[in-house]
Amino acid sequence: MRTLGLEVRTRQTQGRETPSPVERKTGVVSTMAGTKALLTLENFINGKFVPCSSYIDSYDPSTGEVYCRVPDSGNEEIEAAVEAARAAFPGWSARSPQERSQVLHRLADLLEKSLEDLAQAESRDQGKTITLARTMDIPRSVQNFRFFASSILHHTSECTHMDHEGCLHYTLRAPVGIAGLISPWNLPLYLLTWKVAPAIAAGNTVIAKPSELTSVTAWMMCKLLETAGVPPGVVNIVFGTGPKVGEALVSHPEVPLISFTGSQPTAERIAQLSAPHCKKLSLELGGKNPAIIFEDANLEECIPTTVRSSFANQGEICLCTSRIFVQKSIYSEFLKKFVAATRMWKVGIPSDPSASIGALISKAHLEKVSTSVQCEFGHKLSVGHSTHPWFEMLLITALFLKHSDLYRKWSLKY
Repeated sequence: MRTLGLEVRTRQTQGRETPSPVERKTGVVSTMAGTKALLTLENFINGKFVPCSSYIDSYDPSTGEVYCRVPDSGNEEIEAAVEAARAAFPGWSARSPQERSQVLHRLADLLEKSLEDLAQAESRDQGKTITLARTMDIPRSVQNFRFFASSILHHTSECTHMDHEGCLHYTLRAPVGIAGLISPWNLPLYLLTWKVAPAIAAGNTVIAKPSELTSVTAWMMCKLLETAGVPPGVVNIVFGTGPKVGEALVSHPEVPLISFTGSQPTAERIAQLSAPHCKKLSLELGGKNPAIIFEDANLEECIPTTVRSSFANQGEICLCTSRIFVQKSIYSEFLKKFVAATRMWKVGIPSDPSASIGALISKAHLEKVSTSVQCEFGHKLSVGHSTHPWFEMLLITALFLKHSDLYRKWSLKY
């Protein structure tokens, strides 16, 4: 059986799944749920795929069906990853920038050769359209490695000269050590590689935790690391939930650097756990991004741009437009053209190349979006593949800007 471009075989032993030799080598395990095969992922620690004692279900966003099992990792797995990353750090950090750059370029080439397999997996796992995965997510993941492979070769150091004192001040930059990287579910491989690439380019080793909702492409990338020449322990991927494995990673005293992309409440928790260790933190959080349309704007250009900035990737991007301010003199014209442009966007199954919008990441997220609109505006949304729920939300977004009381309520709450 072929799963996500990789050959998979299984055998059953006393009702439990036992990995075959091929599965143990590749990290691919397939299990059976009724008559359907489930993809079962494994952690990647010290250059090897490692099974976990417990797993959590991962759902296909477009169908709501379980199609994948993700390791439910915790302290034990983090300890193993820290040990591997610690052991790998001296050798990796001692390599020249040129040597590390070559490894990153090779990994970028391998990702590019696997673009179609990765795009198909990303679309199914996240719910985004296959077109977006092919044209943005995977190409940008490749570019992340190429960019930092080049960047590391052109770093300069600051230097100041105090003639009257006979002093020379200069700055040297050195790898920090083990970097803990926590990436979100909206752009899974894209944002994971945006963290992994600069960290290892600079000579650090990493322990990465992708979102438990979208783990497949991270796991697929692990299979390419050895071929690219990444030494064991330099990149470790540990799967699981934030409260369990995420907290174990953030609070570990031997992980001095944490990079996180996600929500503000989670960032606050990370800051609390990191404070006793004075860790270096990079926290990239969400925003409420306004589009401001003045009367001299070229509507033929700004309307398609505003629609795209609002609803690309189902609106699941932290940079997406979430508020639109339109100058009163052009409001009616803008609204008419805006709605017409929105009607051109097709909501469909993620695998449909003609679809403009795919599926929201989860049932819980769909309910959150629907409830927000219902609570604020008393508007009941229709949800399902046969309807266009985004049009209704879009129309509300445009209309509420006419009412200052609604805007004040929205801005104060959100």
